[in-house]
Amino acid sequence: MQLTLSKYVLQLRHTFSISRESHDFQDTLIVGLGLKGETGYGEATSNPYYKITVESMIAEIESVREEIENYNFTLPEVFHAFLVDKKLSNFAICALDLAAHDLYGKILDKPLYELWHTDIANYPFTNYTIGMDTVEKMVSKMRETPWPIYKIKLGSPNDVAIIKELRNHTDSIFRVDANCAWTADQTILYAPQLKALGVEFIEQPLAAGDWEGMEKVVHQSVLPIIADESCIVEDDVQKCGLHFNGINIKLTKCGGLTPALRMIHKAKELGLKVMVGCMTESTVGISAIAQLLPQLDYVDMDGAMLLKEDIAQGVKIGKYGVVVFPENGGSGITLV
Repeated sequence: MQLTLSKYVLQLRHTFSISRESHDFQDTLIVGLGLKGETGYGEATSNPYYKITVESMIAEIESVREEIENYNFTLPEVFHAFLVDKKLSNFAICALDLAAHDLYGKILDKPLYELWHTDIANYPFTNYTIGMDTVEKMVSKMRETPWPIYKIKLGSPNDVAIIKELRNHTDSIFRVDANCAWTADQTILYAPQLKALGVEFIEQPLAAGDWEGMEKVVHQSVLPIIADESCIVEDDVQKCGLHFNGINIKLTKCGGLTPALRMIHKAKELGLKVMVGCMTESTVGISAIAQLLPQLDYVDMDGAMLLKEDIAQGVKIGKYGVVVFPENGGSGITLV
C-alpha cells in the first residue's frame, strides 16, 4: 500500500470552549492508503487532554511505514489487529483504520453501511454543539445555525441559569455536556431542573475516575447519563453498564471503526444507549462516523460544520440534520 501523511490546521468558525480548554484552531492528521488505483482516507485530531499531537502520530506511523507499505491488505479488521500489535496509540490507529475501511469499500465500490448490512432509511439526527461562552454569544450561535437538537457545553457556576436563558430562544431539544465539571450531588440536584427545561440527557457530568459518584448518580438522576471520558476503549463498556445509561464512542479514542463496531454490539447487549461523537474532525472523520448512523441512538457529528473551511468532500449534513450520502464506496471521501 502507498502511505501518505498530511497535517492540516483547521480554523473554527468560533472559539470553541469546554470546561477545561478553549481553542480557535484544530490540528488534524489525514492518512491516505493507496491500493489498486483507489485511495482511502482517515483522520485523527490532536488532543491536549490525551497528550496527542499530529507530530507524535506521524512519528509513530513513520516508525512502521515500511511494514505498512509492504502489508498484504485484505480486510480492515485484520489490518487493525496488525496495527495494535505494533503498539501504536489509538489515535494513530484510528487514522489508519478509517483509511483502511474507506479503501476497502472503494475497492468493492460499496459504502460501508451497505457492507455492514445496515439501512440508512432511518438514522438519528446529529446535534449541533454550542460551546461555553457568554449567554449572549451562545444565543447568537443558535440563531446563526437553527437546529433541532443542540448539545450545550457546561461547566460554570451558573449552568442551570444558562439553560433557562437559552430555552427562551428555541424549542429545540437540548443535551448538556459538563465534561467532568460537576459533582454527584450537583448532577442529582440539576437533573430535575434541566429535565423541566427540555434537556434530553446529561453527558459525562463527573470526573472519569469517579465510579462511586457515577453509581450514585445513575440511580438517582431523573435524566439519562451518557459516558464519554469514562468510556475510551472496548474494555470500558462493561464497567459503564453499571454506572451509565449509555455511552458516547469516539473513534479517535477507541482506535477507529473496527473497535467501535464491537463497542456498539457490546453496549446493546448490556442495554445501553449508543452514541458516537466527534472531536472537531473534518469531513474525512465525519464521513466515517456517518457510516455507523443506522446502528446508533444518538450522534454528535457536527465537527465539519464548526469549521470555517473544510478540506474534504464526502457525507454532507443538510438543513436541520438531513444526511446526504455520496454514491462512491467506503466512507465516500475525496480531498478538496
